Amino acid sequence: MVHQLEVDSVRLQFGEREILSDVYLKCETGKITGLLGRNGTGKSSLMNIIFGSLVPANKSVRFDGKSVPKAYQHHELLSYLPQYNFIPTHLTLNRVFSDFNLEFAPFEKYFPEFSQQHRSKMIQLSGGQRRLVETYVLIKSKSEFVMLDEPFSHLSPLMIVSVKELIKEEQPNKGFLITDHMYHDVVELSNDLYVLAEEQVYLIKEIEDLKRLGYTK
Repeated sequence: MVHQLEVDSVRLQFGEREILSDVYLKCETGKITGLLGRNGTGKSSLMNIIFGSLVPANKSVRFDGKSVPKAYQHHELLSYLPQYNFIPTHLTLNRVFSDFNLEFAPFEKYFPEFSQQHRSKMIQLSGGQRRLVETYVLIKSKSEFVMLDEPFSHLSPLMIVSVKELIKEEQPNKGFLITDHMYHDVVELSNDLYVLAEEQVYLIKEIEDLKRLGYTK
């Protein structure tokens, strides 16, 4: 069964500045949805609105047609990777994987550089390793939908390749909404692609549309 996440009628202002105006976006399980936009266009704000941690002037967020204004309370529906580190630094990898009901062994097999590090604390990892752990546990989470905000930040090229493979592996089981300044990776992954420009979201039909909207030259 295909599940849908829809957000529409979003209107967000910061002071006198309008950030989002009558935004509509749809994600489906089995698909990877990309969200592009220049810095400051409101990509992270839109994700926080969907998650329920940011309350705009107006919004409608629905899962299979049912309104869910505080999706952060429903981990079975939605998980969210913010731009900042969210896992407490004092936790060991064993504890992190246990909290997400995941086995450490498959992660260790996928990323041999973490061999025998299950007792290491998050604070002992490099910035790229912390980002990789956080991204991995959300990609592998039990949620129907996963939002990833800048998942490739601080990752090495080899890590990025592996993360993209993981997303594709999980694609049949859930829906993804991804944004990253490394837009070539987002374009490559996405089944559906949106661009935020001039306070609105545009569904991209052809790559030429990116040029028309001023996103690429």
